[in-house]
Amino acid sequence: MSISDAIMPYWPSWLSWDMAIPIVVIVVMAATIFFARLVNRLLLGYFDKVGLKLKVDPTGYRLLRHLAVAATYIFGLIIIVSSIPQLRSISLALFAGAGFAGIVIGLAAQSTLSNIISGISLAMFQPFRVGDIVTIREEYGTVSDLTLRHTVVTTWDNRRLIIPNYVISDEAIINWSIVDPTVIWPVDIGISYDSDIDMARSIMIEEARKNDNVMQYYDILLGHPEVLKGKEVKVQVTELGDFAVNLRLTVWIRNRRLAFDTGCELMESIKKRFDAEGIEIPFPYRTLVYKKDLPPNVTLQEGLVDVPDAGSDKTHSQGSQE
Repeated sequence: MSISDAIMPYWPSWLSWDMAIPIVVIVVMAATIFFARLVNRLLLGYFDKVGLKLKVDPTGYRLLRHLAVAATYIFGLIIIVSSIPQLRSISLALFAGAGFAGIVIGLAAQSTLSNIISGISLAMFQPFRVGDIVTIREEYGTVSDLTLRHTVVTTWDNRRLIIPNYVISDEAIINWSIVDPTVIWPVDIGISYDSDIDMARSIMIEEARKNDNVMQYYDILLGHPEVLKGKEVKVQVTELGDFAVNLRLTVWIRNRRLAFDTGCELMESIKKRFDAEGIEIPFPYRTLVYKKDLPPNVTLQEGLVDVPDAGSDKTHSQGSQE
């Protein structure tokens, strides 16, 4: 039974149904929008209260809220279609050819259906949750919302990164919050070949242990009993480079939010200590040679050539314009 058949016995005789159809459609549309917003607001308030009391993950609740709002709009659309005889006949014809129509609609809405299915999958299996800190496509931020179509990630610089769900389901994601929020953060610094490695190592370890954000041994022991005392802060030689001996300091940080700022603080404090203790952080040099100063059998490309200083591990810079 259509909506017109249901209300026709109560319909005034002086007003024809065809004349009233636009009014009915407008009323139904307004009622649908009103109830959709009402359902969204009620569920949002209810889930927020439940989340605070029970301390449950809001990810599934957010998706359920979006599904309820979508169902409200679909219900309103069905009422509008059933109230218009022309649309009702078209809809019956579409149902009669549902197989072919399903194929056409499926191809036309392939991206939308992929997003919906991926969104439901993300809410069920939860590779991340709302509030988790993630890195996706080299973007670092916090998952702020999960809808039927997309996931919203608020980046560290307060941008809103809106990613379709089917893209996220195929991406490799770094979740910094799942299970264990602590991270091991590296700080890379190079020293000259003339500097004392052991002295540089001791300075780096001292500066790290003085920082309030660096976890101490007993803090780490609670979640990582395999960490040996005295090894929670390490400095290793990672490379013997062209101009420097590269050292890597690794420290434990309570969470990823603090890691970057802590690394910057450590780099600054270590640099100041190196300056005070006479440990050099080298930088490359380049020698510029006039073309007329080269031997006859040496070719010069673009007026510039690197000439190493055989008596030192550095080369000195000199030159001018021709």
